[in-house]
Amino acid sequence: MAKQFTLYSHPVGPNGWKVAQVLCELGLEYETVFKDFGDGENGMKTSEYEKINPNGRIPALVDHSNNDFIIWESGAIILYLVKKYDTEHKLYPASLEDQTLVDTWFFFQMTGFGPYTGQAVWFKVLTGNKNVEASDRYVAEVHRMCKVLSGQLEKEATGWLVLGKCTIADLSFLQWVRFLYRLGIDLEKEYPLVNKWKEAMLAKPGVKASTVGEVWPAGPTE
Repeated sequence: MAKQFTLYSHPVGPNGWKVAQVLCELGLEYETVFKDFGDGENGMKTSEYEKINPNGRIPALVDHSNNDFIIWESGAIILYLVKKYDTEHKLYPASLEDQTLVDTWFFFQMTGFGPYTGQAVWFKVLTGNKNVEASDRYVAEVHRMCKVLSGQLEKEATGWLVLGKCTIADLSFLQWVRFLYRLGIDLEKEYPLVNKWKEAMLAKPGVKASTVGEVWPAGPTE
């Protein structure tokens, strides 16, 4: 039987896994198509794939139950999923005020934590730390934002960012927080509250189910 959704993702890239985690937590059936970087036969920068995502990146999602409706950009995809399919408000609350609390942290991840972590990995790891000034700046920003997360978790004292439960605000960070080992950041030692939060998300059944096909590159000391 055909799945309700087709998710275009990448084995390493964090943003596709954010969507998979939400799909699984909501109990939605999907098939993953892993794309390669670049313009090769299975690449994201091909005319065929750019018909789905004109930006030539992952993730993209096709909702076959809604006239093959296409969404791209991970934040837009996740908001579409919870607004349309989270009728029990498992991951996204009902009231405007509570939605705004969730959205605040969700967009902090989308516009800050994710992009800065990605740039830190690019300059420090993927390009061999040739631009030390840029590398140091982005890594410092990642540490600053880890302190912001740690402070919020300490303030809330519930194990979650807001509302005392796991929402898309939390899940949006998970794969990027897991990526921090690539920068040599030891979460357990440096940010224990963030590490505990990460482990709580990883223990969720839907998150566990979403991990098929993950690839984790070696860390800086491996």
